[in-house]
Amino acid sequence: MNRQVHSVSPLFVFGSFWNQRSLIWEMTKRDVVGRYRGSAMGILWSFLNPILMLTVYTFVFNVVFRARWGGEGSKFEFAIILFVGLIIHALFAECVNRAPSLILSNVNYVKKVVFPLEILPWMAMGSALFHTLISVLVLLAALALTRFYLNWTVVFLPLLLAPLVLLTMGITWFVASVGVFLRDVGQTTGIVTTIMLFLSPVFFPISALPEGYGVLLQMNPLTFMIEQARDILIWGKPLDWQGLAIYFVASLVVAWLGLFWFQKTRRGFADVL
Repeated sequence: MNRQVHSVSPLFVFGSFWNQRSLIWEMTKRDVVGRYRGSAMGILWSFLNPILMLTVYTFVFNVVFRARWGGEGSKFEFAIILFVGLIIHALFAECVNRAPSLILSNVNYVKKVVFPLEILPWMAMGSALFHTLISVLVLLAALALTRFYLNWTVVFLPLLLAPLVLLTMGITWFVASVGVFLRDVGQTTGIVTTIMLFLSPVFFPISALPEGYGVLLQMNPLTFMIEQARDILIWGKPLDWQGLAIYFVASLVVAWLGLFWFQKTRRGFADVL
């Protein structure tokens, strides 16, 4: 009997997507539609959720807390700044929190020898990117309505998200595999992503921390992404190309290591399940 060989080449980080792009597209559509199936408003909820979130943030920080970012700027700007941070965190957290159950909830695919299991994390990423896109559109609409213009630097957003996608995919591949053998992982990912939320500059600028604590936030891989997203979306500043290049290389390494682990351990999935 021929034993199927699963590629662990670094190039397969991209090949895993490109080779099965049609299947990933169809599975992503089914995943997104299935999430809203049975609700009266259906997929419209994907638009309403970020609108309602932004409205609530604006009310709470404008009326209740009267907060300003770093003590400066308008109250509405604080809600916008907060929203950008939450969008970046949500993209990462949605994939990582789903990772432990990706294989467990698709046992029928595990039994199919020819099915490319490595695309299941890509499906989760596709769904997360869809919701990220909707949130970004709501954000840009809010900026356009309040400022009557958009910064041209918003065109850099896809370039900024690319390394974050790679980093998230690497972690998702790893956690999806470990979740098959160690079910407790599913109970910890939510805790870890919540900790990462509060140890990133989502609710406050790094400058607001006492001296020495900023290093702790800089260790969070989401910190650089959040600050860069605010620069291009809100303040119209150019990307930190050097920092982005370093982040991309590091993310590519993480993605390959996660895929390597997934491919080497997938032979044991059927035995456990």
